[in-house]
Amino acid sequence: MSGQPSEGIVANAIRDALQGVREVEITVTGRKTGRQISHPVWFVQEEDSVFLVPVTGSNSDWYKNVRRTPMIQIAANGTALSSSATPITDADRVDHVVAMFRDKYGADQFEAYYPNHDVAVQVPLG
Repeated sequence: MSGQPSEGIVANAIRDALQGVREVEITVTGRKTGRQISHPVWFVQEEDSVFLVPVTGSNSDWYKNVRRTPMIQIAANGTALSSSATPITDADRVDHVVAMFRDKYGADQFEAYYPNHDVAVQVPLG
């Protein structure tokens, strides 16, 4: 026994922390610097995954960083989870994520903040 919480406990804690939250903080590894870089981002949750849409789509620096180093940390309400991030480029899957964002944040807000939504990112919660 290592004393570390099991993945299931952490996954349940992050699910609880995401309830009622409008944004999370993500931390990615810089593809040029190798440093940890954090950003607040909007998110949606479906089943056991969090989905993210980069504000400037595939041109977003954090998205390019995730493509280079697919580990990401998501934090909300003092709880953090490190997981692998999977870029989504299939148009139908991206459209599904975009529809969830529009439902959560409002279509006008989404369109105002996300001018280019050609990709998304899936982060499993455990």
